[in-house]
Amino acid sequence: MKRVGEGLITLNLSAEGELRVLKSIQDVIALWKEGANGKIVLVDDAGITTLGPILPKLAGVVCLSGGLGSHLAIVTREFSIPALMGTTVDASENLDRRLVRIQPGDGANGLLLLIEEH
Repeated sequence: MKRVGEGLITLNLSAEGELRVLKSIQDVIALWKEGANGKIVLVDDAGITTLGPILPKLAGVVCLSGGLGSHLAIVTREFSIPALMGTTVDASENLDRRLVRIQPGDGANGLLLLIEEH
């Protein structure tokens, strides 16, 4: 596994799944229609409410903004879905549709790991 990101982790839980980069409501709708079960999503905005219809089906959430008190962090904790908030991601990696793992790190930090394809 290769470390490709780090952020504040909302729960002391790990999750693995296919990462989907969501940039718009249209991306959320497309994932809803396709099936969001077991997916990990990457979003820009910690206040995003458009994840509502698919949130209970997700394995994890990676958010580029926000903190542990953000709306998204609170809601993911309520659903027992691990999330990384205020995440810094290695921009050189194209992570969309790649298998990743969210994993607790030290203290309040968590890691985003790319599961290497063999």
